Amino acid sequence: QVHLVESGGGLVQPGGSLRLSCAASGRTFSGYPMGWFRQVPGKEREFVARIRWNGGSTDYADSVKGRFTISRDNAKNTVYLQMNSLRPEDTAVYYCAASVTYGDFTRGVIAWGQGTQVTVSS
Repeated sequence: QVHLVESGGGLVQPGGSLRLSCAASGRTFSGYPMGWFRQVPGKEREFVARIRWNGGSTDYADSVKGRFTISRDNAKNTVYLQMNSLRPEDTAVYYCAASVTYGDFTRGVIAWGQGTQVTVSS
């Protein structure tokens, strides 16, 4: 089992930045593609970003391309989401996830974190 714990959420003004972290424990973290999702009340959880096990490839939702950056440090068992130029519509609970496959990431999710709230408001 992989256990995931997110941190770094909070309240930020539009145009500001936040960096989310997701610390993993349990089975070998470095072997798994990792990703971030977000969810607002009344809507389905949506994909935000993913990264291969070695960091060699990343992918983003169109809504965050050019503003968000996913990265990982396998030595620290941690994946990050740097969020810049934040907008009110980025407000959501953000979840990190571990998957057994990069190509069909969502279907391959084997573990979720508990989520961290990000609120973008003036």
